[in-house]
Amino acid sequence: MRLLCADERGSVAAELALALPAVVITLLLGASVLGAAAQQVALQDAVADAARLLGRGESAASAQAVVAAAVPSAHMSGHTRGELICASAQVDVRIGGLIRIPLSASSCALSGGL
Repeated sequence: MRLLCADERGSVAAELALALPAVVITLLLGASVLGAAAQQVALQDAVADAARLLGRGESAASAQAVVAAAVPSAHMSGHTRGELICASAQVDVRIGGLIRIPLSASSCALSGGL
């Protein structure tokens, strides 16, 4: 019985050493995905603000500045759809340095609206 216990020594440490890198990588990827989701929310809010600015007659540069302040590497464009002025923005987010996810958001506001 004593030999069986002696053979088991260190097996928990060895299993932990094998499993720990996978757990750490999973946690880091999960945190990166949450960061990308937060950028998507910030991008959507910024595009809604930009559409309102364009609808009030502000310049495209000021609308771009609002989007760039929220998500620095985002590219915004505006266009008219009938009585609506729409803004859309795109940005690429890197997860773990290997995975690239394109994020986009769009919003419209009534032209000449308050």
